[in-house]
Amino acid sequence: MTANDEYIVEILESVGLITRAQAEEALTAAREEDKDVQDVLVEKEMASKLDILKTLAYQFGMETVSLANMEVTQEVIDFVPNKIARRYKIVPVYKNENTLTVALSDPLDVETLDSLRYLLKCNVEGVVAPAEEIEVALNHYYAHTPETVETMLEEITEGTVAVPTGAEILAEDGEATEADAPIIKLVSLIILEAFRSRASDIHLEPLARQFRVRYRIDGVLHEVESPPKRLQSAIISRVKIMANMKIAEKRVPQDGRIQVNVMGRDLDLRVSSIPTNHGESIVMRILDKQGLMLGLPELGFLADDQKVFERLIGLPDGILLVTGPTGSGKTTTLYGCLNEINRPDRKIITVEDPVEYQLSGINQVHVRSDIGLTFASALRSILRQAPNIIMIGEIRDIETAEIAVNASLTGHLVFSTLHTNDAPSAITRLIDIGVKPFLVASSTRAIMAQRLVRKICPKCKEEYKPSEAEYRLLGPAAAQLREAQLFHGRGCNECNLTGYRGRLGIFEIFVINDEVRHMIYEQTSAAELRQRARELGMRTLREDGLRKVISGTTTMEEVLRVTMGDSNL
Repeated sequence: MTANDEYIVEILESVGLITRAQAEEALTAAREEDKDVQDVLVEKEMASKLDILKTLAYQFGMETVSLANMEVTQEVIDFVPNKIARRYKIVPVYKNENTLTVALSDPLDVETLDSLRYLLKCNVEGVVAPAEEIEVALNHYYAHTPETVETMLEEITEGTVAVPTGAEILAEDGEATEADAPIIKLVSLIILEAFRSRASDIHLEPLARQFRVRYRIDGVLHEVESPPKRLQSAIISRVKIMANMKIAEKRVPQDGRIQVNVMGRDLDLRVSSIPTNHGESIVMRILDKQGLMLGLPELGFLADDQKVFERLIGLPDGILLVTGPTGSGKTTTLYGCLNEINRPDRKIITVEDPVEYQLSGINQVHVRSDIGLTFASALRSILRQAPNIIMIGEIRDIETAEIAVNASLTGHLVFSTLHTNDAPSAITRLIDIGVKPFLVASSTRAIMAQRLVRKICPKCKEEYKPSEAEYRLLGPAAAQLREAQLFHGRGCNECNLTGYRGRLGIFEIFVINDEVRHMIYEQTSAAELRQRARELGMRTLREDGLRKVISGTTTMEEVLRVTMGDSNL
């Protein structure tokens, strides 16, 4: 018996569908047998299921539909993801502008409609259909939906798929048994679903009572359906076997690599494991060789910045540095530069740890510290190869920095990265490493800081007006946005209801001129360098981000998120 049963029989009695005596009999039976009163009424043939449904729908002002006599368009079906439709047992039937109409079997279930409005980011109205018809429609319209981690986990949880528990499965020699098949399939589905979701990383995190799985999509972590804690050891062992790591060694960090073909695409997964309190934490970085955008406009440069940057990468010598935290797209930007200037009359050599993407026509060296092939030793050797252009994955120490500076002063164009928060700070960072100020001043041509912001999903992009609180966060810079037409993503199936799809860069380009060189030689502080750079026309990260907000590419919220440390605005 449910909380609404008395209310339901009261409605049915008031319209004359059942008598008072039948109502009392049905309620008593529902209470004693712990059944739904509607089921009792149907079993005792006091009323038909369809009559009850139509009566309740009419009382709540809802239409009753027959899904069997209706053909729903694929566009409407695609608007509601399979997992949402099946979880709430609803079928989308038609969509008009910003209102979606769904069929559900219980007219009293207002919580489902509220949940759908929140998840789908649109107005949702309900019509009523029999539960049997909804089940048939779900199987019909979502029959070709690929198997997901969620469906696999349901089978494991419900016991329809037998899996062994503990670390005893998947022998160290990698020989899989029939009992291992569900774990192999589950790990493959985790990787496949990450690729479908456009994730850049997969995080497998052992917690005290949970084995958490998260995907990093467009730079933001999203928790997904997590496997039972009992499968933790088996899943981690499977990943380590795929990455050629030692599954018996659980005390020290390990690195490995997995090469897979997913939906016709060759993927490289860089795998890292580290021991934690509750087991080994695994992170898999997904590198999609075919998905790399290499053009400067695709990186996010606006026309004026692109013109400046094209001039800089066309210089015959000097150092060009790209700075930013881990995951800010520095390496992708450097690949974009190399792709732009890669011509048959130029020899380009890169030194990377590791080589993330294979670039046609470019010589790429993979650093291996275990055999003595460090950045510094590799650089000494490649200078004898007479390159025109050198790309160093990262300047980490004085030895690498000095070789890079000397190379730039002897006619080579050098690209590299540094971990600093803004462009001017890279100057003081190089001096702190141990490079003499006059060498930094002579060799450095430009420094570019960058961050990545999420792009508004083009499928659900719509105009909106920010709140006063958002404007206040921007401070004086808000004035230029108040009269602008701003956009955000409403959230749709295409962007997984986030309102964002893809990322682009925001940039801070610091060009070194003679005046700045003199300031570097005098060991001027980073704050003074930054102030003078702004006076000379350098746009900060936030200023460049706001230009992209005005252009309708990203949102104010995104720019604020990645530039909160910018105190100069």
